[in-house]
Amino acid sequence: MAIQQNPFAEVPAHSTITEAAAAFIESVTFEQIPDDALNIGTRCLMDGLGLFVAGSNHETATILAQMAADQGGRADALLLGADGVKVPSPIAARVLGTAGHAHDWDDSQVSVDPDHVYGLLTHPTIPPLTAALVMAQQLGPVTGKDFMLAFLTGFEVESKISEWMYSQHYKRGFHSSGTVGTFGAYAAAAKLLKLNGDQLRHGFGLAASFAAGIRCNFGTMTKPLHVGRASENGVTAALMAAKGFTADKHALDGPWGFFAVHGGGLTTHKTTVENFGQPWTIVSPGVSIKPYPCGVLTHPTIDLMIKLVVEHDIQPDDIGSVIIRAGSNILNPIRYPVASNHLEAKFSLQAVLSMVALTRQAGKLEFEDDFVQSAAMQAMQRRMKTQFDPEIEAKGFDKMRSSIEIVLNNGSTFGGDADERYRGGPEFPLTDNEVKDKVRACSKGTLTPSNIEALIDSAATILDQDDVGLLARLIQAG
Repeated sequence: MAIQQNPFAEVPAHSTITEAAAAFIESVTFEQIPDDALNIGTRCLMDGLGLFVAGSNHETATILAQMAADQGGRADALLLGADGVKVPSPIAARVLGTAGHAHDWDDSQVSVDPDHVYGLLTHPTIPPLTAALVMAQQLGPVTGKDFMLAFLTGFEVESKISEWMYSQHYKRGFHSSGTVGTFGAYAAAAKLLKLNGDQLRHGFGLAASFAAGIRCNFGTMTKPLHVGRASENGVTAALMAAKGFTADKHALDGPWGFFAVHGGGLTTHKTTVENFGQPWTIVSPGVSIKPYPCGVLTHPTIDLMIKLVVEHDIQPDDIGSVIIRAGSNILNPIRYPVASNHLEAKFSLQAVLSMVALTRQAGKLEFEDDFVQSAAMQAMQRRMKTQFDPEIEAKGFDKMRSSIEIVLNNGSTFGGDADERYRGGPEFPLTDNEVKDKVRACSKGTLTPSNIEALIDSAATILDQDDVGLLARLIQAG
């Protein structure tokens, strides 16, 4: 065995993914973005802005904002939720990115690759959107077209890296949105900074060493911090590279690169037929905009539970027990049998289905501690059990599959299988009006009604904007 060979990874001897990513960032223009990518990207932008507002008063963001205000520094970009205070760009990105993931309501990258576990790639929007919004303030004015070019460049780089890496990256315990998200934020910031040549490539080396996040922190305040740190680290890597800080120029490749060390290798059969922007991932396989503020793996089961309780008019007191059957792709990450707080509830089938049983919905209000910790929720969760289903497991992980059996106190049973074309996914997307309604739900109580509509309108007309710094102001309360 050659000394420069990693026995724990399978990577090509001469892969050039870093160079391909850098060349894409250097060369891609606004005119090369397909109309479909711009249309979907505008929806993701609107969704992401609403999520920044929703997370602005979440404890994860408010603690970080207070620390940032105490720390102070150069006034580059607005500090979310701090009434006009400005802080250095990386710190602003840390708070903004954390807020965007605070409710676990941000979109999910879709994969149809059998090497991957459906729904377990990355949340692609928040890291590059955060980086683009923060850097646009520092560098401004930045037009809507330049902003969307940077955002979608970061989205594409992040998604392709996630798609091409072996799924063992996630299975072994990494949180992709914290690791791969770093590259999305870096690419967006690098595009606005117009990095090229060695500086651009050194930045990939910095981002590769910054990438971090492990799944033991799911259900805690640290999970959204992973995305905040990815956003911060991507911006930091770009700013350091612009100053001449050096790193390995091929950090995604080779026996000790990101693909090898973090993922055990890469799916070379994909890289031989795909490239960055060929196709644009946001179009194919696509992206899922979440209707519910919790892990996307629970969403088809939530929809099925709503269907059952509504069609059969099942009242909470009528329910004796509920059995949820699924495979390991859902039962392993969605791991809390009884959620004790709103953070754990996002990763608990028992919790989300209890919300539906009690209120016939699972929205922002249901994912508050007061509701999750209520006697009714705690009791209902204990009537629900999950079961591993070998037949579902045998069908593979290319779809999110589950079934429900509801047993009433009178002995009646109702059940069914979840729709694999889950609501919010590319096969069954939210309508434009539903995306707007989600922004309204995210912003209610934080922004005034007129400011909510102004935010929606500004996002919808992003390509006509002369200075996207307006968006950073519109997401601020007051």
